[in-house]
Amino acid sequence: MGYNMEIMSENNFQEIWKESLNQLREQYRQENRENEFKLWFNLEYVSDEQNIITVAVASDFMRETMVKRGNIEIIKNKIKEISGAEIEINFQIKNSSVASEKKSEENPAESIPEDLPKKKVISAEKNQDSEKTEFFRHPDLDENFVFEAFVPGDNNMYAYQASLAAAKNPGSIYNPILLYGGSGLGKTHLMESIGNYIYNEKRGKVKLLYLSAETLLNEFTLSLTTKTTQKFKNKYRNLDVFLLDDIHFLQGKNALQEEVFYIFDALNQKHAQMVFTCDRPISELKGINERLQTRFSNGIRIDMQPPNYETRKAILLKKMALMNKTVSNDIIDFIAANIESNVRDLEGSFKKVIGYEEFMIGTGKKLTLDIVKQLLQDQINSASSGNISIETIQKAVAEYYNISFVDIKGKKQTKKIVFPRHVAIYITREITENSFTEIGSEFGGKDHSTMMTSYKKIDNLIKTDATLDNAIKSIIKEIKSKK
Repeated sequence: MGYNMEIMSENNFQEIWKESLNQLREQYRQENRENEFKLWFNLEYVSDEQNIITVAVASDFMRETMVKRGNIEIIKNKIKEISGAEIEINFQIKNSSVASEKKSEENPAESIPEDLPKKKVISAEKNQDSEKTEFFRHPDLDENFVFEAFVPGDNNMYAYQASLAAAKNPGSIYNPILLYGGSGLGKTHLMESIGNYIYNEKRGKVKLLYLSAETLLNEFTLSLTTKTTQKFKNKYRNLDVFLLDDIHFLQGKNALQEEVFYIFDALNQKHAQMVFTCDRPISELKGINERLQTRFSNGIRIDMQPPNYETRKAILLKKMALMNKTVSNDIIDFIAANIESNVRDLEGSFKKVIGYEEFMIGTGKKLTLDIVKQLLQDQINSASSGNISIETIQKAVAEYYNISFVDIKGKKQTKKIVFPRHVAIYITREITENSFTEIGSEFGGKDHSTMMTSYKKIDNLIKTDATLDNAIKSIIKEIKSKK
C-alpha cells in the first residue's frame, strides 16, 4: 500500500497509522501471537504534526515497557516501510490527557480500546456503521466476560482456542464443551465469553440461557410444585445456546438429572451449542447416573489449570491497562510470583493494592514494595499453607535432585528421573488439595491410579528411610519459604 506524501491532508499520518497497526496485527496473528499484540500495541492515535505522531497509552509503565520491548521501533519501522517517512512518537497518558478526553467527546467510538467490545455509541447521525458498534448484552451474562479480556497462557490456551472456535461456529464443532478445574481458573469467564460472542454476533436474535445447576434445580422444583413442568421443558429444550455452570451440583439429584438428560438430547438433535463447567473431572463425580455422565463426556473435556508465572504477569499487566493504572514492575513481579493459586485471587490481590494506592492519593506517600508485602501478607501466608502450585513443587524437586523441570513432569522412565518424580507427586498430594487425577494431568497426563501408586511408594519408604524423610521435609520447607 503506497501513500503520496504531497497530498496527505491534516492528520497526515492517521490512515498510515491504522494501516501499519493492521499489518502488524495480521503478522502477529499468523505467528499465533495475537494476544501479545493486543497487550503491547495497545495505543490510540490522537493527532500528528510535522512527522510527530501523538498517541494515548494506558499508563507510564505500559509506555516504558513498550519502548523497552522495542514495540515502538517496530511501529516506526512499519510506518517508514509503508510511507517512506521517518516519524517520532509522542505519548499521552489516557487518564490524564485533556486532548484524549476532548477526542472522546467528539468521537466516542474511537475512545474505546480496540480489544474491548464496544457498547452502543450515541451519535447525532445514526447510521448503519454506528449500529454495528452496539454491543448486544444478554441480561444473564456479565459483559466483562469476553474473549478480549481473557489472557490465555500455556495452562489454558487449548480451552481458550476451543471456546473461541465454538463461539464462531456454534453447534458445529467443539460441542458440547466441558470445562473443569478448581475455583477461580476462568471456567465461567470462558463460558460467558462464548455466550457473549454468539449473542452479539447474532444481534440478540438467539435463544440463549446461562445459569447455575443450583438455579436450574430451583426452577425445576418450582415447576413441579406449580404443575408447570411442560412450560419448563419447552423453555430448556428449544434453546440455541445452553450454558450450565457447576454441574457437580447435580450429584444425587436424580429427578433433575433425568430432566437434564432429556434437555441434552433435545438440544443435541437441533445442534444447539452446549457448554458445561465442573469443579472436577466427570469420572470423579459421585451420584451421577451413567448415561448422563456419558452425555457430558461426549464432547470436548478441558482441564483448566492454574496460570504459570508468565501468564500471571500478563494478566496483571492487562488488568493494569484496562484500569488505567500505573504500578511499578517490581510490584507486578512480586504479586505474580507469590499469588499462584488462581486468577481470582491474583486479580483480588491486585485490586487490593490499587485500592490502597487510591486511598493514599493526597497523603504524599508512594506505593512501595514493602507496603505491598504487608498488604498481601495474609494472602501469601494462606498460599503457603494451601495454595501452592504443582509447578512450584516440580521445580523445587527438580532443583533438589539436579534434573530438568521438563523431565520431572514428562514421561521418561530412567531411574534418575522416576524417583524424583515420585517424590514430587508425594509432596504435591501432601501439601496441596489437588486430586490424584488433577496431579496426573501435570505429570505427563497419567491417570489417578498411577499417581496413587507413586504416592504410596514414597509414603512407605519414609517410614523406614530417615534420610528420605528429612530430604522431603527440607524440600517442603524450601517451597514454603519462597512464598
